[in-house]
Amino acid sequence: MATLLTWALLTSSNLLYNKTMIDNNSIEQLKQVIDIVDVVGNYVELKKNGANYKGLCPFHDEKTPSFIVSPSRQMFKCFGCGAGGDAIKFVMDFEKLSYPEAIEKLADQYNVPLRYTKGQGSGHEERRILETIGQWYRANLERDERAMAYLRSRGVSLASIEKFALGYAPNSQETIAFLQKAMIPLQKGVETGILGFDRGRYYARLVDRVIFPIFSPSGMAVGFGGRTLGDHPAKYINSPQTKLFNKSRLLYGYHLAKEQIYRKKRLVVVEGYMDVIMLHQAGFTTAVATLGTALTADHLPLLKKGEPDIVVAYDGDQAGINAAMKASQLLSTHNFEGGVVLFDGGADPADMVKAGKIEEVERLFADPVPFAQFVIDRTIAAYDLTTPRGKESAFNALKSYLSGLSPFVQEKYLPYAALRLGVNAAMFSPARARTYGRPRSYAPDDATALATAPLPTLSDVAERSIVKTLLRTPSLTDMVLDTMDASMFSTHRAAFEALVKGEENDELLRIDLDDSIVVYSEEALKKQLIYFLQRYYRKALDIIKKDDRLPLEKKIFTIRKYQDYIHRLKVGELVPYETHTT
Repeated sequence: MATLLTWALLTSSNLLYNKTMIDNNSIEQLKQVIDIVDVVGNYVELKKNGANYKGLCPFHDEKTPSFIVSPSRQMFKCFGCGAGGDAIKFVMDFEKLSYPEAIEKLADQYNVPLRYTKGQGSGHEERRILETIGQWYRANLERDERAMAYLRSRGVSLASIEKFALGYAPNSQETIAFLQKAMIPLQKGVETGILGFDRGRYYARLVDRVIFPIFSPSGMAVGFGGRTLGDHPAKYINSPQTKLFNKSRLLYGYHLAKEQIYRKKRLVVVEGYMDVIMLHQAGFTTAVATLGTALTADHLPLLKKGEPDIVVAYDGDQAGINAAMKASQLLSTHNFEGGVVLFDGGADPADMVKAGKIEEVERLFADPVPFAQFVIDRTIAAYDLTTPRGKESAFNALKSYLSGLSPFVQEKYLPYAALRLGVNAAMFSPARARTYGRPRSYAPDDATALATAPLPTLSDVAERSIVKTLLRTPSLTDMVLDTMDASMFSTHRAAFEALVKGEENDELLRIDLDDSIVVYSEEALKKQLIYFLQRYYRKALDIIKKDDRLPLEKKIFTIRKYQDYIHRLKVGELVPYETHTT
């Protein structure tokens, strides 16, 4: 039977459908109502400065104000870091929200109703369904003594239950009945991950479980996790992948932790929901957790926001050590600062908080083992260094790992790796030296027209994207250096040369900080190189064909060679740089 609260939830679920995109007229009405000085003033202390307002920029560290807000133009601009835009852009950048999320946040603050139009892709309908079922789960928890007893046994306070919006999912029939009474089509329950469908029947995915709602970074409900109270073999399960829920891109508790992460410049990654809840309860409010999966490259954009130091805090069992190893390799090769904490003795953060060992947890978080050191130590521990074969295997593994780190990190940890391995540090040096940015070499009588002809260079956009890609993913450097050199760069040649030499360069810093520059995936980078090199060698082939100064035999050889390059590029094969000269 439905309680009064259930019926209240049913009433609030009206108008769930046909609302998918924010109407442009609504957006314009919102812009007319909001005032940028008022919006920015909620985040930044502003002082009148003539016709404008001035303050310290919230997007970079500065001591002298260079952040200007113009009431007449309804714009903000920082002359230190270049950030700028209108009130919506400010909220997007500060709160790390998407455009629709920023609009909805401002509309709520200024009590401006938004209209939605039919369309695809906004997820508005799905979010409303998840909010409705989440409220029902929370109402169920208050009435289920067994679920409440479990949470009390884990040390979870009533304040934490409310903060994390915990709930309880009863049996499948009750869940389906609620959706039907709320006039939510059961197929929509499937699409949002609440229900499953098998052999002609619907069933609830979460049954007899304590519910942990999962939110997007902006605080929108996107899915649920559940901890069984029975004897189900899967202790924890999450919502399946849906339009809104992708566990590889989400971190549990991030929406609650993000403000403190930006402020304290520290983010603690733990293994489970209870770890996050208990750490927050103890004051460690930068804690988040992965959702039953290891850290992946998909998590990196979220981890990078605010540029915090990352502390990976896992159990000290073999599974935790392996997960910490993978996380350390991933984070260190993507230039994240931070380190690893392992909880020994079978304890986890939630257990330690419940036991009152808060000071011990703080000491552990304050002194993590740096990622690179952790990888080096664990790699060496995996091999028998008393045998030549074991030592060589460890050396090769470390050399491969170190080659993927930035030059500055390599310089710091290469001597440590050599010391731990018991070898001379010079052994880690490259077997052969590269000469970066070298001009193409041709024999005195060979391809003389190529020496003076204007061969194609990369576009400005491609140059910047390649440079930024190598900054963010150093492991792709060899792909570029094996297929081209600095002569193929034009506008940003100096930045490219500085990058491959490991030198500091102001232009490199500007490229790295410019969020408008696309960072290629490995596949996209390969496609860009193939596209450019086909243009390059077609032009080179045309020049060779018209060059009457080449001996006929050499000319035929070079033409065939470049035709072979073009053919190989057409079928998706990169041509090694060493074979480009004649």
